[in-house]
Amino acid sequence: MTAKIAVSLPDHLVEEARAAVAGGRAASVSAYVAEALAEKSRRRTLAEVLDEMDAELGAPDAAAVARAARVLEALDVQ
Repeated sequence: MTAKIAVSLPDHLVEEARAAVAGGRAASVSAYVAEALAEKSRRRTLAEVLDEMDAELGAPDAAAVARAARVLEALDVQ
């Protein structure tokens, strides 16, 4: 079952969807938008993943946090 709705999108996103249709990467603009929404609903945020890991394995101790901070600092990722 599908529902027809009206949405407002920025011009650049509309053009991206139309280009995907023209390039054969989507059957229609509606299909392109539906696929994008489905992908978004499947994604979990990093925070959700980390919260789940903490619940399952326990939060990292102070030594592990300090070690990670040193590694990130050495990689200049912070």
